[in-house]
Amino acid sequence: MGFYNQYILPVCLDKACGIGPITKQRAKIVPRARGTVLEIGIGSGQNLPHYNPAHVDKIIGVDPDDYIWKRSAARREACTIPIERIGLSGEAIPLCDDLADTVVVTYSLCTIPDPVAALSEMKRIVKPGGEILFCEHGKAPDAGVHQWQNRIDPVWKYIAGGCHSGRDIPALLQAAGLTLTDLQQMYIPGPRVLSYNYWGVAKG
Repeated sequence: MGFYNQYILPVCLDKACGIGPITKQRAKIVPRARGTVLEIGIGSGQNLPHYNPAHVDKIIGVDPDDYIWKRSAARREACTIPIERIGLSGEAIPLCDDLADTVVVTYSLCTIPDPVAALSEMKRIVKPGGEILFCEHGKAPDAGVHQWQNRIDPVWKYIAGGCHSGRDIPALLQAAGLTLTDLQQMYIPGPRVLSYNYWGVAKG
């Protein structure tokens, strides 16, 4: 899988995560970020054009994949906000408590091996009163669709960089001790097994 992970998967993920319906979802949530931002799963920088430079002072991006990070070069160059990257997964982030005004996580909880641990880290790092802004695909409300999510996952995880098609996003947030202050959900255009989206705001 070395050649695939290095040359094929980053291109596929970048293209898939930049399609119109997903870009519209990002535009609903990312512009709400303020101050010092911790972005979990910054990847190829698809969120960077959606940050408001007038409201964001700094972005600290967390992502373990060097290959997908290389795909962000042009977006980073076009972004006027200072950006740092921590090349680790989200379960153990070497940052102090109460550092970030906002945490942003989009289309990443599907892939993180231990999403509850990662969300607990986000809760630790966000300041009191700060917001965790999220937008994720996940568990479909229709039993038939969710059954197909479970069926495809053994293969889908293998070809899509560890992505799980049907994680229960609200349940994960609540398991990490977070309170959902805004939760919206619907199918967006695309294959139904991958297109049920959850987005909103959580607080510690």
